[in-house]
Amino acid sequence: MITNNQQNSDRELMLLEHIERDPDITQASMAAQLGVAVGTVNWHIKRFIAKGYVKVKRAQRRKLRYIITPEGLAFRARLTVNYIDSSMRLYRKTRQRIGELLIELQQAGYNQVCIHGDGDIADICRLSCLEQGIKVIEEHPQSPENNAPVLDVIGTKVFLEMEV
Repeated sequence: MITNNQQNSDRELMLLEHIERDPDITQASMAAQLGVAVGTVNWHIKRFIAKGYVKVKRAQRRKLRYIITPEGLAFRARLTVNYIDSSMRLYRKTRQRIGELLIELQQAGYNQVCIHGDGDIADICRLSCLEQGIKVIEEHPQSPENNAPVLDVIGTKVFLEMEV
């Protein structure tokens, strides 16, 4: 589960990356790219300025330029390390969970499975199945000719559904 702190850290990392790529970027543009309100971007930018991570210079009459300070670069580096660490923890936890489910699947006599869901977690499921020699069935699991169990990916959670 993603916490508010993690969500804020991820958003801050993305904002700093956008500013680094384009110091002339507008808050409206950053908000659109991140799928958040302009007020949210403004709040983060004000925090960056207050903490000394970003300086603002007037580029033109109504145009601002954001400059990441050395402190801001160090902060972005810490956010990056935390993001990688968090991602690796999620990856390891997911691999362990899927491994347990695949053992359960094999003990029940199955050697194939359907995967419901998409994204990174579903990709980890596919990789784990490949490594365990379990065939991934792409057909719709509810079709009468397919009685394969289902690995159901919901967010970052994976559940195994088998007919009893």
